[in-house]
Amino acid sequence: MSALRIVVADDHEVVRRGMRALLESQPGWEVVGEEGNGRDAVRIVTELQPDVVVLDITMPELNGLEATRRIRAAVPGAEVLVLTVHESEQVIREVLDAGARGYVLKSDAGRDLIAAVEALSRHRPFFTSTVATLVLEGYLSGAPRPGDGRHPPRSLTSREGEVVQLLAEGRSNKEVAETLGISVKTAEAHRSNVMRKLGLHSISELVRYAVRNRIVEP
Repeated sequence: MSALRIVVADDHEVVRRGMRALLESQPGWEVVGEEGNGRDAVRIVTELQPDVVVLDITMPELNGLEATRRIRAAVPGAEVLVLTVHESEQVIREVLDAGARGYVLKSDAGRDLIAAVEALSRHRPFFTSTVATLVLEGYLSGAPRPGDGRHPPRSLTSREGEVVQLLAEGRSNKEVAETLGISVKTAEAHRSNVMRKLGLHSISELVRYAVRNRIVEP
């Protein structure tokens, strides 16, 4: 039987080390790559073609939800397990919509991580027990999500979402342009379009939007 190849992505090195040690304690499991931001996670997964990706939602440069969408598009055979501190129906919906098949709370990782990766390696879904009820009663029932007065993150294009995250992280227009490989003029145009589309008038409002929608951490 071939080894199970895993990529771990989390912006905290200590967390990555802990996950690597736990995962590689299993016979035949190998962590073939680690990354600390979403953009590099997409790159290394595309390059290494692992079987399972363990991914934090909140990461620099590209959040885990958008990274999941890109990973699933680029490497359809790779299953994505989201590891997060967030426990809410809205986040679960967003995770599933993005294409992830597993959802484990960080507080439960010590108990559930091995079982979750094992399930995903067999292309079976896995959810921490504390959120399973939300999945069954909410997402699987097709119940409408309650309105909360917020703009859904997916009302933005993928590129606009990247611009929001980078600006909310304090990047200048020039730094946004360099990160995305576009001109400063194009970066400025994206910024203007985002502010207009979301009805925002300042960077502080944009930061609050990004925090509310879990694009960045407060």
